Amino acid sequence: MTGEAQQLATGLIAGDRRTLARCITRAESTRSEDRALVHDVLQRVLAHTGRALRLGITGTPGVGKSTFIDTFGSTLVDAGHKVAVLAIDPSSNLTGGSILGDKTRMSRLSRLANAYIRPSPSGGLTGGVARKTRDAMLLCEAAGFDVVIIETVGVGQSETTVAEISDLFLLLVAPGGGDDLQGIKRGIMELADVVAVNKSDGDLLNQARHTAADYRNALHLMRPKPGAEITPVINVSAVAETGFDELWTTLSEIHASMRASGRLDALRSEQAVAQLDREFYGQVVERLRNLPDLAAHADEVSQRVGEGDLSPTVGAEQLAELAFQQLRGAGS
Repeated sequence: MTGEAQQLATGLIAGDRRTLARCITRAESTRSEDRALVHDVLQRVLAHTGRALRLGITGTPGVGKSTFIDTFGSTLVDAGHKVAVLAIDPSSNLTGGSILGDKTRMSRLSRLANAYIRPSPSGGLTGGVARKTRDAMLLCEAAGFDVVIIETVGVGQSETTVAEISDLFLLLVAPGGGDDLQGIKRGIMELADVVAVNKSDGDLLNQARHTAADYRNALHLMRPKPGAEITPVINVSAVAETGFDELWTTLSEIHASMRASGRLDALRSEQAVAQLDREFYGQVVERLRNLPDLAAHADEVSQRVGEGDLSPTVGAEQLAELAFQQLRGAGS
């Protein structure tokens, strides 16, 4: 495995797209040997990560996230950037499948040599971010992409998870009245570093300008992030391709200010430690579930809970006690 890991790491650093795709596929795999390989690769390329601007983008359904990213990403590539898009698709709760149609929805960006689009199923996870999105982001950075965009499945209380792996958080909204503004969760508004009002063109232009004014007024009533000013609101149009220069300038200035003040390093450090905790608890639970006696007893407990003969809390206590009994027995 060591030889393969070194070969993949070398290919990544050289910017080979096939190697990047292979590594992300391994990162998303449920096979323990694949994950071990990717972890080895990540350790070898870690020094080549951390140089990109990590941008999380979320917005209400129908706001035009994919069209926006298609135009925005293409604009950045034309300006000399290498752009990676990690698009999180909603997974079916029944089959586990996902749409995975982002390359079709971002047809212009997908044809550019310095762009890479990777759709990933969310796996039904809350937060709108696939479990291995952080690993995929680091792999993209190692491959030389200096802007990594993470597109989430939509807006909601759980979607704030995207802020835990990105440097900046962009909330994309559509022109609308006060009811639309009320529909945006306050938590999302408080996390946003920039708000962009999309579809600011044609017959919707005046309404979009009024919407931007409404958001500015609402944001003035909220406490800014530590070290930050009032969240800027920018009108953009993916169709008319307007507002993107102002948007990128604003994002770049905020990012540069964070880096200069040390806030960026502090943020990424906090995010890495939080990821450590999530991975630790996730791996502990996964290994406990694979204990032979526990796995056999879990089916019985699940059936009793499902039939209403046992409360979920009591069932969980029984499984936890059995797991620790096995661990104590193995250690004696």
